[in-house]
Amino acid sequence: MSRKQKNDNFIDKTFTVVADTLLRILPTSQNEKKSFSYYRDGMSAQSEGEYAEALQNYYEAMRLEIDPYDRSYILYNIGLIHASNGEHGRSLEYYYQALERNPSLSQALNNIAVIYHYRGMQALEKERFEISKILFDKAGDYWKEAIRLAPTNYIEAQNWLKMTGRE
Repeated sequence: MSRKQKNDNFIDKTFTVVADTLLRILPTSQNEKKSFSYYRDGMSAQSEGEYAEALQNYYEAMRLEIDPYDRSYILYNIGLIHASNGEHGRSLEYYYQALERNPSLSQALNNIAVIYHYRGMQALEKERFEISKILFDKAGDYWKEAIRLAPTNYIEAQNWLKMTGRE
């Protein structure tokens, strides 16, 4: 069953109708249309927790998509799935690739910071204080950049930076 047939709530149906209409009227190539369709299906599967299906759709979208900006969002979403599965190393790889194509992707910067902060907390629990400081400093650097790009977002990160003297 195609992803289009599974969308049974109003928002999903509305998004699908709008996206399909835009695909028909916008002057885009057939590959761009296919790529967007795979991306949309990937987002839908991801939102339902169907990560394997989402990854298949994202990989197909990556195969077809040539625009670096659009590829950055596909890579970012692949990173989200790996982070959800606890694969933080793989997640970081995809976030870095997303940032190479779109340095203004503040969400990727934030998620990288969250992973470094998490790893810093793990090091702290093991009393590896020097390593935890390095990881916390890296988290701070990524959060500062995310906040610079999106000053009204990441309030908790802003508070953490202030409380730890990293602002």
